[in-house]
Amino acid sequence: MSQDKKNNPEQHDQDRKGIGKLIDSTVTSSYEDLLAIIEARMELIKIEITEKLAAATSLLIIAIVLIAGIVYLITTVALFIGELLGHFYLGYLVVSALFLLTFLTFAKIRPDLLKNIIHKLLLSSHGKKS
Repeated sequence: MSQDKKNNPEQHDQDRKGIGKLIDSTVTSSYEDLLAIIEARMELIKIEITEKLAAATSLLIIAIVLIAGIVYLITTVALFIGELLGHFYLGYLVVSALFLLTFLTFAKIRPDLLKNIIHKLLLSSHGKKS
């Protein structure tokens, strides 16, 4: 076969052009495929980020609603205690004292208590036992 290429230089040039075209089309195709993969990956990342933002936003809204509910509940308890004691300010005083006592407990008396409680809650939510 190499004798044919030596005897027929036109055939040899056509083979080189054919191989060149084949390599060129393969490289071009591979490059286009790589670009398509990168573009698809970017779209997937955008979708994942959007999902995470939606989850975080919904958790934030739920937390705000929960905090508002707790604030109204605390106000109601303070008003009720104040009515029982005869003066509304005494109800707020009792509730404030409970909050200050809780703060002192977690901040000064037993600072690791809250961390341990949260740690156990997080582990139990993932099904792990400590």
